Amino acid sequence: MKTALLSAVLLAATAFGAAADEVNIYSSRQPELIDPILQAFTEDTGIDVNVVFIKKGMIERLVAEGNRSPADLVLTVDVANLNAVVEAGVTQAVESEVLTANIPAPYRDPDGHWFGLTARARVLYASRDRVAEGEIGSYEELANRNWQGRICVRSGTHNYNIALTAAYLAHHGEAQTIAWLEGLKTNLARRPQGNDRAQVKAVWAGECDIAIGNTYYMGKMLADPEQAEWANSVYLIFPTIGDNGTHINISGMAMTAAAPHAQNALKLMEYLAGARAQELYAELNFEYPLLPGTHPSDLVASWGDLTPDTTPLLDIARLRGEALRLIERVDFDG
Repeated sequence: MKTALLSAVLLAATAFGAAADEVNIYSSRQPELIDPILQAFTEDTGIDVNVVFIKKGMIERLVAEGNRSPADLVLTVDVANLNAVVEAGVTQAVESEVLTANIPAPYRDPDGHWFGLTARARVLYASRDRVAEGEIGSYEELANRNWQGRICVRSGTHNYNIALTAAYLAHHGEAQTIAWLEGLKTNLARRPQGNDRAQVKAVWAGECDIAIGNTYYMGKMLADPEQAEWANSVYLIFPTIGDNGTHINISGMAMTAAAPHAQNALKLMEYLAGARAQELYAELNFEYPLLPGTHPSDLVASWGDLTPDTTPLLDIARLRGEALRLIERVDFDG
């Protein structure tokens, strides 16, 4: 393991150059999702952006590299991942009036270690033919008996569903969350499998009437000639949780503790939180921008109004381990 991590350090150093006018990113987001935004930054500033895509093991790599790390910024999804990077001690606090003004307090670390960029909601994809409007309006109702055999969802241990369960736990406590997980499991049309798009395909195929998925997959499916038929067979429902809004999660950024180009990194962070980048995020990735006054794309807006759950995301992130324990306790995927 140590040999592999050392190799990763050397590979990263080779992948990144040594120019002064650059900024280096470790990203868990697919490059094609952020390349247009980073290219716009380079055009506006003259600062080159180098990206290494890391699907797994980002924290381990940063820890192994230590002060030698060539990475200036981390881009990732899920507030739990952002919090984990901070807890690993590989980030630094950032003070910026621009970031403080552009990113609302619920979507940034109180100590300035991470900042949200975009939001996505975990919603219901409902069959246009078999689910009437108003028939369901909350996550709690997913456990009601009238939905028995009618729901599809991916693995309960996937990060998206762990986060949703953690949000439920924050609102309702352990006993009610266990009951909800058991009720939801009883209502599944099949064992959890596949990704979010596979659940919508199952609704289209008549295997279930409701799928649980993230909002941006609707845009991705509509852009795919084969999958557009799946997307057009459903409509989105933005469920409430408790007396609050719809569960959301975020993509975000953090400056590394090593950051060899800290000034350039800060410029990029402020750029990503600015109007142009937020609008590009909204158009390209079908996500919700966090900058106040910046609107989602027309397509995303057409899906319905999003009123986010106001539970602090950091509170939800800290319940992730407990949520996973409860998911495994009820043997959700079994």
